[in-house]
Amino acid sequence: MKNKDIKISNIIESCNLKVVCCQELSGRGIEGGYASDLLSDVMANTKAGDIWVTLQGHPNIVAVAKLKELAGIIIVNGRTPEEETLNKAKAENIIILTSNLPAFELIGRLYESGISGMR
Repeated sequence: MKNKDIKISNIIESCNLKVVCCQELSGRGIEGGYASDLLSDVMANTKAGDIWVTLQGHPNIVAVAKLKELAGIIIVNGRTPEEETLNKAKAENIIILTSNLPAFELIGRLYESGISGMR
């Protein structure tokens, strides 16, 4: 499978992700992946269509995802986003998913699913 053939709905099941906001956006395609907890790094290095892996849960992650036209956000380590983050995500149409896995393990599973950070 090439990156552009992968939908968020594909990784929800294969990576055991929980959708915490905007389930209706799970049909979005994923073009690539990026992992970082530093917002300036994400703004400088992501591309439109990337799925972003982070442990951050504050509202600024939504602003960055919207600015960069990311496919969605995955919050790892069993963390949950703040209520304000969820409200902002709903308003901006940004899907947020969570995982109990550590970032390293989740990124490995995303890579095995065909998502690459190189494009």
